[in-house]
Amino acid sequence: MSTVSEAVVLPRPRTAPGVRPAAHGMGVGQSVATALEALNANKLRSLLTMLGIIIGVGAVIIMISLGRGASANVAQRLQGLGTNLLTITPGSARNFGVVRQGAGSTPTLTEADARAIRNEISGINGVSPVLNANLQAVYNNANWSTRAQGVYPDYFQIQNWQIESGEAFSEADLQQARSVAVIGQVPLDNLFGDGSAGSGNPAAAIGQTIRLKNVPFQVIGVLASKSQEQDDVILVPFSTANRRLNSQTYVGQIVVQVTDAKQMDTVQAEITDLLRERHRIKAQDDFTVRNLNNIVQTAQGVTQTLTLLLSGVAAVSLLVGGIGIMNIMLVSVTERTREIGIRSAIGARAKDILAQFLIEAVSLSTVGGVIGILLGIAGAIAVSRFAKWNTVIAPESIVLAFAFAAAVGIFFGYYPARKASQLDPIEALRYE
Repeated sequence: MSTVSEAVVLPRPRTAPGVRPAAHGMGVGQSVATALEALNANKLRSLLTMLGIIIGVGAVIIMISLGRGASANVAQRLQGLGTNLLTITPGSARNFGVVRQGAGSTPTLTEADARAIRNEISGINGVSPVLNANLQAVYNNANWSTRAQGVYPDYFQIQNWQIESGEAFSEADLQQARSVAVIGQVPLDNLFGDGSAGSGNPAAAIGQTIRLKNVPFQVIGVLASKSQEQDDVILVPFSTANRRLNSQTYVGQIVVQVTDAKQMDTVQAEITDLLRERHRIKAQDDFTVRNLNNIVQTAQGVTQTLTLLLSGVAAVSLLVGGIGIMNIMLVSVTERTREIGIRSAIGARAKDILAQFLIEAVSLSTVGGVIGILLGIAGAIAVSRFAKWNTVIAPESIVLAFAFAAAVGIFFGYYPARKASQLDPIEALRYE
């Protein structure tokens, strides 16, 4: 009996870390301490085991951040085009009655169509025909080739244009065909600056006179920036553009903003019926009505699918990391068979052994998860800063990645832990 007592108090061998008397079983705190001590005894192996979890969690966070950033970027760009927007474009022409050209190849829409839509269709916030003219804008010795658009005052609201300086032209300007203009950021920088982005002074441009097709226009406003492509524009009253810049019967397109998104399909159908009646169409329409909300939903669906795909690919590395944990834990059970036998002999119950090895597995996955979260956040910030890609770090993605990592530890750690708890103490003590 004294021999057994002496064996208990002797220092534990290094090959069996964490062996402690457990005559009355092990509490949760003692199980955690013993598990961490065992992991600490094999630091390099523990780190290599966590590597799969670290990479998996970090990759999931980065991929979700990239997906969220792409989705936010698309939403922002589409928001800049306007909300609840219907665009009406001319139809396609036919050559010899067979070969169809592209949409808009034949002029069919008029300003009268726009007025009819505004007067006869309910549930509409604003309507504007759009008359395009590619021309040279000149101010003193500076000039810039740009795009001028003749529009109604409603166009600013429809396309969600904000005024950075000055003001937009009014209904009175439209009715009196005044030669006033609201310029975008690109013409501002090239006519009133040195051509570099942000070099133009919006306040300095207000009240100045520019020439469009040698016609003088007074700058009364400067548009807030949207994107490089959208910013390269000069907006003038439709009546002025039609008389002095690009006199023609037909317009390039008509834009309509619907009051309620739920009425988009109804308004679209009513506009289609109205134009078919006005154009006396019995067969093929000579125009096309597009619902921008459908395009927005499609684009958002694509980005969400892409985010799920990238996250799924990244999650595979978490599964690989879980398999690595299970493999190492099985090896650990084999290496520590004699230790398990000693624990059982001095009073450790099967559930104590199960808890210890399960805690070891969960500790590996959770510590790896924490490191992975830190690396994932750092990686997302680095991608945004150096690659200039928009990233959005969502708190729910961090919680999801950590929870998944913990679940991986429990799932893949249970089998080795259960195997360890079911070892026969006598056979385990005999193991060499």
